[in-house]
Parts: sequence; structure tokens; C-alpha cells
Amino acid sequence: MAKLTEQEIAARLKSASGWAREGAAIRRTFSFGKFADGIRFVDRVAAAADAMDHHPDIDIRYTTITMTLSTHSAGGLTAKDFDLAVKIDAAAR
Repeated sequence: MAKLTEQEIAARLKSASGWAREGAAIRRTFSFGKFADGIRFVDRVAAAADAMDHHPDIDIRYTTITMTLSTHSAGGLTAKDFDLAVKIDAAAR
């Protein structure tokens, strides 16, 4: 998968509400009322990520979950990262 250009990344970020660019990755933090709610969210993300064969870095801090996406094999952001971001957002609803 080819890396996106800076212009492509900027365009995709406009429609990726809540996601922010951090170097060669995009990141979003989600908050939940209970620890178990966050873990159920992570489980839904894991299923979507496995189906895509594209996996986020996940940081769990009690009721706060941070997802970081980057295509390591491409050395930066690809369409897969933004496609998974959409699925992560859906899993959070």
C-alpha cells in the first residue's frame, strides 16, 4: 500500500472528526463511563482490525482509550489507516 501525500492526508483529516496527525500517524482518544465499556470498545476494534489485517496501537488508561494508526510497512499513513479510523469511530458509537 502506497503512502498518502501530504495533500491527501490533509483532505482525509478534514472528514476524520476527532483524529489528529502526529508525525507519521493519526491518533484519537476515546473516553468511556466505565472501564468495562472501554474494553468492549477495544474488543470491537480488534475484530474490525483483524478483518482488515491492519492493527492500531492501543493505549488503555482506565476509562480512556487512545488509538494510533500508521502503516509501518509503508513508513507512514496510507488509505488503510483512514479506512480503519472510520471503523474505529463506528465501534465507539
